Amino acid sequence: MTQTTTAPAPPDPAKKVRLVLWILLGVIVTAGVTWYAVFTAARPSPPAPQPAADAQLVRNDSHRVTTPATEKAQLVEFLDFECESCRAAQPLVEDLKKEFGDRITFVNRYFPLPGHRNSGTAALAVEAAAQQDQYEQMYAKMFETQPQWGEKQDSQAPLFRTYAQELGLDLAKYDAAVADEKTIDRIRKDVADGKALGVTGTPTFFLNGQMLTLSTEADFRQKLTDAAK
Repeated sequence: MTQTTTAPAPPDPAKKVRLVLWILLGVIVTAGVTWYAVFTAARPSPPAPQPAADAQLVRNDSHRVTTPATEKAQLVEFLDFECESCRAAQPLVEDLKKEFGDRITFVNRYFPLPGHRNSGTAALAVEAAAQQDQYEQMYAKMFETQPQWGEKQDSQAPLFRTYAQELGLDLAKYDAAVADEKTIDRIRKDVADGKALGVTGTPTFFLNGQMLTLSTEADFRQKLTDAAK
């Protein structure tokens, strides 16, 4: 019995071209990845931004809201009274003050954000109240009432003046303080320090000079626990 053998089909020229192209593409991609890896490994990292020479995390006139007899650490908060995140964090911060205030100095600094129409006005009102020893009272009032005035586009200065009246402040002194360039400069100084130290949003916390990256309430409390030992 005779067996018939079928001759193999001649190679398809189109397939050969495609194969060559894929091989070349693979070589190009591999070379590109290799050169990218070499380039990025050899490229020096950009220098970390350095704070301005005169930037200070805490100044003599910064608002220290706890005064421990023996200070173990400092916690500095840059805050914005119109910031919803600051308002959300405030109850926890108040609890932490009670828990650690005998060992940690809590310091507040102003950082009104430009996107908040009345944050600077609120800071002025709080600083004017501070000049009559009512800083913490006006601070609390601003966060308590934030839903009433936050995100409004018209000036809330008249409303803030009613808060000053409710707190029993001397309104003539309050008005003079709000209009005083020194009060405005006091807030500008906080903002300038914050920017120089890398603050871009609020609330931003520094513990013993290190900016904190916080994930949970428990994480925050643990960091303070460790610092207060």
